[in-house]
Amino acid sequence: MDSFEINKIVAAILVVVLMVIGIDKLSDVIFYVDKPETPGYVVEVKQVSTASSTTENKIDIIALMAIGDAASGKKLFKKCISCHSIVKGGKNKIGPALYNVVGRKVGGVADYKYSKALAAYEKEWTFEELNGFLTKPAKWVKGTKMAYAGLKKEEDRASIIKYLNQNSDSPVPLP
Repeated sequence: MDSFEINKIVAAILVVVLMVIGIDKLSDVIFYVDKPETPGYVVEVKQVSTASSTTENKIDIIALMAIGDAASGKKLFKKCISCHSIVKGGKNKIGPALYNVVGRKVGGVADYKYSKALAAYEKEWTFEELNGFLTKPAKWVKGTKMAYAGLKKEEDRASIIKYLNQNSDSPVPLP
């Protein structure tokens, strides 16, 4: 290949590069768009509170606990038995032992390693807290490592809560 051929190839590459840069600059001039000072729309986000100690929830929990049955709770708890122990002196499994859970501080089993979210959750396992947690654990306490989807039926939650309460040295009086 002689030098004339090389010059033609280099010139073609330079022309293409200059055309791409030139077309970009020319299109910016032709299609200039004013950017608005304020956004075209504003998205409003409501803050959702997970507080469970309002009077309305206490009224709801009374009605809820009235529909539950500890015998049904025992049957339903079979889903939980693979991860939790319910017998007195039972060992921790994937989840903590649940004997004496109602009325106990959240994250209160000393020899179990809780998620940071549950360890920092400064509440007790009341009927209201258990109901909220069993509805959807990951939503009730964000950051929990409990990967259970939750119980949708109110009767099922009330039954399991009654069963958990029954498995205690001193069951908490029902609301």
